[in-house]
Amino acid sequence: MDMDSTFFIYNSLSRRKEEFRPLDPPFVGVYVCGPTVYGDPHLGHARSAVTFDLLFRWLLASGFKVRYVRNITDVGHLVNDADEGEDKILKKARLEQLEPMEVAQYYTNRYHDMMRMMNVLPPSIEPHASGHIIEQIELVKEILKSGYAYESNGSVYFDVENYNRDHKYGKLSGRVLDELQTGTRDTEGQGDKRHAYDFALWKRASSEHIMRWPSPWSEGFPGWHLECSAMSTKYLGEHFDIHGGGMDLLFPHHECEIAQNTAAHGSDSARCWMHNNMITINGQKMGKSLGNSISLDEFFTGTHPLLTQAYRPTTIRFFILQAHYRSTLDFSNEALQAAEKGLERLMKGVAAIGKIKPSAASTVDVAEFDKAWRAAMNDDLNSSVAISVLFDWVRIINQLNDGQQQITAADLETLTESARTLVFDVLGLQDEAGNDRMELVGGLMGLILDIRSSAKANKDWPTSDKIRDALTALGIKVKDGREGSDWEFC
Repeated sequence: MDMDSTFFIYNSLSRRKEEFRPLDPPFVGVYVCGPTVYGDPHLGHARSAVTFDLLFRWLLASGFKVRYVRNITDVGHLVNDADEGEDKILKKARLEQLEPMEVAQYYTNRYHDMMRMMNVLPPSIEPHASGHIIEQIELVKEILKSGYAYESNGSVYFDVENYNRDHKYGKLSGRVLDELQTGTRDTEGQGDKRHAYDFALWKRASSEHIMRWPSPWSEGFPGWHLECSAMSTKYLGEHFDIHGGGMDLLFPHHECEIAQNTAAHGSDSARCWMHNNMITINGQKMGKSLGNSISLDEFFTGTHPLLTQAYRPTTIRFFILQAHYRSTLDFSNEALQAAEKGLERLMKGVAAIGKIKPSAASTVDVAEFDKAWRAAMNDDLNSSVAISVLFDWVRIINQLNDGQQQITAADLETLTESARTLVFDVLGLQDEAGNDRMELVGGLMGLILDIRSSAKANKDWPTSDKIRDALTALGIKVKDGREGSDWEFC
């Protein structure tokens, strides 16, 4: 990290921006709640993944060593998130007549494929909930030992009311227990729970429940909230730097994590809680239950009825990065098309840096450009402002190429490095249009070399030499070998 700069992050727990100071070397510990793998990843998954990929990239670019842990939820997430109903993966397995882990593996692979297409870096560690049952059972034992949980008919529940007497339940979300009491049903009809707001740490499996493990209390499965507490502290320690996820996880998931961590370890564990905001369509939250959820595959193929065209993965990434991660992002075809045009303009501008001819003096302040976008990133990952700074410089780059501005060779080198660091290393953008053009060039070159090969076979040496010399003049070297001809840019 540049010692002249300070990195500020908005902490959802304190509800303010705070200077980021890592707890302890040797690494910055970041834990992010990953997907529940029972369906194709959608735009909401993409926003969370891109947000924390941006954080990961910026920490790395700032000189930190980072241990980035992003989990996979493949067990225990019930349909209504209230300790009732079917496990979401089990429901999908039953409908499609598959093994539950077959469903989980299929959609985990799909998620990885989509993230690769969007140039989201893989995490340092990607633990699965089903692979950490022992750790979760041990955590339940610790919470029981602390007195903040109780066993009931083979299930174990967190005693929210008892916990609230000693600690404040709701300090992350601002929920008050009295409000939760009035907002839920009476204990009658709540089954094994003492109170409706108590949540499951361990659930006894019903006879038809396939995914089950032995425990001191019953054959069953862990509660959804438990997995992140167990896996984050296993890989990052009882005290780590940043815990992230979507705004929809703030309550109850992250609130319950804080309660579990405090009960077992005596603290929240994470010093900073980060949340990206939601995706909306015409001001309405995007979600499967509302019928307006669009999968990433549908975006890439243009097959959803709400889409007027297909969009490249980098266009989706750029669309997400154009808004600050804590602001609501409203989807429309018009907004995506504008992002597509903006991205093309930006990539042309960055490519145009290579055409600039250096001069003896500079009329532009390259250091100010570098300072401005870095200041934006240090201000709570403000990618929106960083991109705005970049567009201002695209205009200046065009002026440099038109001779309206001048730049020295040293400043040009600094500009090239700074712009590429921002665009490719930090924002993680890719020149997909340029890649498409390269595929076209490759196809044309294959056709040209085939024509030249036919000329050589017919001993038409003038035509063969003319093609080779013309390509050389264009900066393309033809390489003749035993297996045929190949080419490369000079």
